[in-house]
Formats: sequence, structure tokens, C-alpha cells
Amino acid sequence: MENNTPPKVVKYIGNFISYIFHPLFIPTYFLLYLIQNIPYEFAGITPWQLQLRVFSVFWLTAFFPAFSVFLLWKLKFSDSIYLRTQKERIIPYVITMFFYWWMYYLSRHFNDQPLALKYFYFGIFIASAIGLIINNFIKVSLHGIGVGGMLMAVILAGIMYPIQNIFWVSIAIVITSLVMSARMMVSNHTNKELWIGLMVGAATQTIAYFWVL
Repeated sequence: MENNTPPKVVKYIGNFISYIFHPLFIPTYFLLYLIQNIPYEFAGITPWQLQLRVFSVFWLTAFFPAFSVFLLWKLKFSDSIYLRTQKERIIPYVITMFFYWWMYYLSRHFNDQPLALKYFYFGIFIASAIGLIINNFIKVSLHGIGVGGMLMAVILAGIMYPIQNIFWVSIAIVITSLVMSARMMVSNHTNKELWIGLMVGAATQTIAYFWVL
């Protein structure tokens, strides 16, 4: 019988890539990308305030959702923190949707941050809502949604702002390819679930972009 289990080194690399580019980290990465490429959009706040802004984005979009998953696991509402089944993903989807909606709500009332953050936050909120619906039928890839949204958000930022964006789009494409390949190797997702996730992430960012503009 043919053994399709990947070698330990390949599995380690795949898991490492999956952790580094976990979908909960994508909002923080995108904010850092904007700070690097359009610093003039943050001219109204001090460097210290900007650091606090990065921390608050990480706190609200990564730490709290992850901590919620940990609590669900400890309280026996899920069998694993890895959310391997569709049923285990329902409550985390709802929790994440709340935090993403809150970030979008705040972005609408802040005048000292880029417009790109408004469409980005709205996009990830829509993506989580659609992901919850699709979750009733298949276990759509959260990593696919994350990198799909990140790639499209970077492309749209290059359209919105007069920046040299080819390098960053190339980096986003490489990251997307690495994450998709890693999930094919180490996750129990089918290729269909991965590609649907990628398309959901990209499509919702596009919808949010035209909605916000």
C-alpha cells in the first residue's frame, strides 16, 4: 500500500508555515504592510500611538479569538484547539465575526487611518460570515480564506494608492502559494476546500473594496 504521509521534515515545514501565516495574524500583517508603504496616511498619530494601534489590532483580531478557542477547548465545547470538525468551528466563526465587525465599525469613525483598512476589515467580516454559511456544507479552509483575502487586499491597495506595489504583490503571491502548498501537505482539507477558501477571501475583499468606495 502506498504511503502518502509526508516526511517529518516536510510536515514540520508545512506546520511552521501554517502557524506563521495563520489567518488570525493576517490583519496585523496587513496593517504593518500599510504602515510600511503609505506612512503618510498615519501622519495624524505619534509613533507611540502607532505602536499601540498595531498592538490593539493584534489584541482584537488575533489574541482574543485565539483565547476564545482555547476556552472552548478547556470547557469541553470542542475536542481540540485545531477545530478539525465543522461543528467545532461554528462558535469560533461567530466570535471572530464579532471582532471583525467591531474593527470595521471603529475604522468608519477614525480619520487618522487609511481607507484601505475600512475595506479590509469589512472584507474579512464578510469572509467570516460567508465562511460560517459554507461551513454547513463543507469544511472550507480558513487558511485559504486568510491568504486569499491578504493577496487581494494588497493588490487593491496598489490600485488605491500611488505606490510601487509589484514587490509586495509578488511577496503576497509567494506567501499564498506557500500556505496553500503547506495546507495540502499537512491538513485534512481537500483541494476543493482549499480553493474555495482562497476564492472566498479574494472575492470578499473585492466586494468590500467597491462597497466602501
